[in-house]
Amino acid sequence: MRSSSITCHMSSPVTSSTRVHSMDTDKKKQAAKKEESLKSRLQRKSFQRSSTRGLCFEELTQWSHSLDKLMASKYGTKIFQAFLKSEFSDENLEFWLVCEEYKKIKSSFRMMCKAQKIFKHYIQAEAPKEINIDHKTRDLIRRNMKTGGAGCFDEAQGIVFRLMERDSYPRFLRSDIYRAFLDSI
Repeated sequence: MRSSSITCHMSSPVTSSTRVHSMDTDKKKQAAKKEESLKSRLQRKSFQRSSTRGLCFEELTQWSHSLDKLMASKYGTKIFQAFLKSEFSDENLEFWLVCEEYKKIKSSFRMMCKAQKIFKHYIQAEAPKEINIDHKTRDLIRRNMKTGGAGCFDEAQGIVFRLMERDSYPRFLRSDIYRAFLDSI
């Protein structure tokens, strides 16, 4: 009988200690979240200031004419990517950019290795950054990878570009990020 009361007595401080630890952890998480929010706001402001150097109003307004013009701009691509990251939808742009880099590879061995990485990261079912393409395009890429070549991902890259053009790009033009850049110049 005595040992059970000791056990109860011993478990009580542990339980209250766990509650205190849990409360401390929650407070730490809240503080970390506030700090992260502040850091991200400061980084955005810093990014905007550093990104607007070398930008002019004409270039910014050109971005609104077409996604091609936006993507042709070094600054435009970076700002568009920041916007997409803020919406947790940057996989399409990442894929498009990786494909552009892939096309520049001269070595067939390096091209083959890079193609496999691209496939695993963006194309295969349940890839970490899986892009939205149909099964037919996925199969075409598999066949293209066997023969290799710079055009291996062209079909998927075109699909992704059209998706961005219809969906992400119009949202970008209406976004606070783009408006802030227009107002800052």
